[in-house]
Amino acid sequence: MRVRLSASLTAATIAAATACAPAPAELGDVLPRFQETARALAAGADADGRTTVSGLDGWLFFGPELRHASVGPFWGSDAAAVSRARDPEAADPLAAILDFRAQLRELGVELIVMPVPAKSVIYPDQLAAELSDLSSPPRLDPDHVVFYTLLRQQGVEVLDLTERFLQVRNHPRGPLYCLRDSHWSGVGCAVASAQLAGALLSRSWYGAPPGDAPHIADWRPVTITGDLEREATDGVTGETLQMRSISVAGGADGASGPRPEPDPNSPVVLLGDSHNLVFHAGDDMHATDGGLPEQLAFELGFPVDVVAVRGSASTAARVNLLRRAQADPTYWERKRMVIWVFSVREFTEGDGWPLIPIRPDPPGDSG
Repeated sequence: MRVRLSASLTAATIAAATACAPAPAELGDVLPRFQETARALAAGADADGRTTVSGLDGWLFFGPELRHASVGPFWGSDAAAVSRARDPEAADPLAAILDFRAQLRELGVELIVMPVPAKSVIYPDQLAAELSDLSSPPRLDPDHVVFYTLLRQQGVEVLDLTERFLQVRNHPRGPLYCLRDSHWSGVGCAVASAQLAGALLSRSWYGAPPGDAPHIADWRPVTITGDLEREATDGVTGETLQMRSISVAGGADGASGPRPEPDPNSPVVLLGDSHNLVFHAGDDMHATDGGLPEQLAFELGFPVDVVAVRGSASTAARVNLLRRAQADPTYWERKRMVIWVFSVREFTEGDGWPLIPIRPDPPGDSG
């Protein structure tokens, strides 16, 4: 049985959810100033056929992410007006996430939704000179607060990284985001994995591996050329940042071994966009031993399964999950947790949120 969200359900809970967001009076002129700046920069880049927006001091931002940060409410009756989904019927992320959670629940599998905050929300002072006074910014994404509250009211577990990222935005190892790439940095990835592990270690199904810690962590510098540099005009090339390299313990002569490889038999599935691939997949993802799969393996003591895609993850990642189940009829029997990780811009800037099955229909099931 598929679960669809009715308009009346959204209307019945929206007032209570809105009460959880920062009041406009608390933010003064900061929120409209931020949103107007983000909107103007995104529109200017779009008009020029660019996706890269130059900030201050070598920082680059992704235009579609800035647009998302400026559009306001993006679910329910507001979804079609602000979404870039081709099909307006698939513009609303709320129904799709609730349906996904319901399907997993039928399989006895838990879900954590972990949206990655917009770089500009954590570092607005690096976006434009008119925002440079926001070196200790308040929370500038009240619509996300409302949306996450709506999800929680309907039983979806949401790990909101925004408050933690704001707390440690001046991390001693460096910024939480790459300056010249659209992804989090190695530092941000490690902070996120620690938050995520804290939500997993108390689960009844979790069992720590016996004996010594199976993985070794070693911070090291990594020099990258970010995906936003292709359109940059500031003359800066590359950046060097810190990444926590994870390897398997027990190599020859006590040395560390290879990275922990993803395990299709793991009880934990990392699902989503390229935030699951950066520092993991190599090549344009910069490294192979410091991404979220490796960080979680270090935190949990065992490797995770990875179902991730480059580009929009609202639909394609769930389709790939279905393909896994089609190829392996016992796939879901081994799973206990799906962690859905994607940039917040997916809510409006991706390819839409249609309902997607995650397992083949049982014989004789008409849907």
